[in-house]
Amino acid sequence: MTTAGVRRAPPDTSTGDPSYRRVSRAAGILYVLTFVSIPTLALYGPVKGANYVLRSGPDTAAVVGGLLEVTIALAGIGTAVVLFPVLKKQNETLALGLVAARILESATIFVGVAFLLSVVTLRQDGSGAGALVSSHVLVTLYDRIFLLGQSFMPAVCDLLLGYMLYRSRLVPRGLAMVGMVGAPLLVVGYVAILFGGIDQHGAVAGLSALLVAAFEFSLGIWLIVKGFDTRAALRLDSNEDLVRS
Repeated sequence: MTTAGVRRAPPDTSTGDPSYRRVSRAAGILYVLTFVSIPTLALYGPVKGANYVLRSGPDTAAVVGGLLEVTIALAGIGTAVVLFPVLKKQNETLALGLVAARILESATIFVGVAFLLSVVTLRQDGSGAGALVSSHVLVTLYDRIFLLGQSFMPAVCDLLLGYMLYRSRLVPRGLAMVGMVGAPLLVVGYVAILFGGIDQHGAVAGLSALLVAAFEFSLGIWLIVKGFDTRAALRLDSNEDLVRS
């Protein structure tokens, strides 16, 4: 039986490449995992107190807070590494930049954890009143590096990611725009804190980070539930094939 003149049906793209689905699901889980740091605001409350090294009691809350921050640091690197094979098809330079920015962000988180856990060590060693000044300096250093690593660097990361997602259409453009708009607002809040315009722990500073937080959490849920747009993924593959040829 001849097949001449018979129009072939378009390929079924409803399910998409399973590898893309695995990548999107893994990235989504990692993005949601970065939000386990929320309780650290309460967990770190005592250790950031003025006389923490003089008081007695368990250090469990501070240690748990440190472990949570280490978790989000590793998850943050994971998001960029997992997405890299897909995003590099859109722009390899920017995708590599995202990995580098995430690593730098996570490095500052590790240093911040070291600062606060050093306060815990001073208390456990029974350093007493002689360690008050050192503990205050360590807490101040934590606040400063937190401002750099978890206020400024996420803006850089989300601007890069939002732009690549917007151009590639792997997720709805409206969702990508949230990240692209939220990033500059977070930088504005960061600069305002640096110049003493707003309080680092105040409501206005929190509002400046709202869109970035909404973007990352919504993106995580979207990637878990919906995944990448199949047609956009196919276009990326086609473009990559053209470049190789």
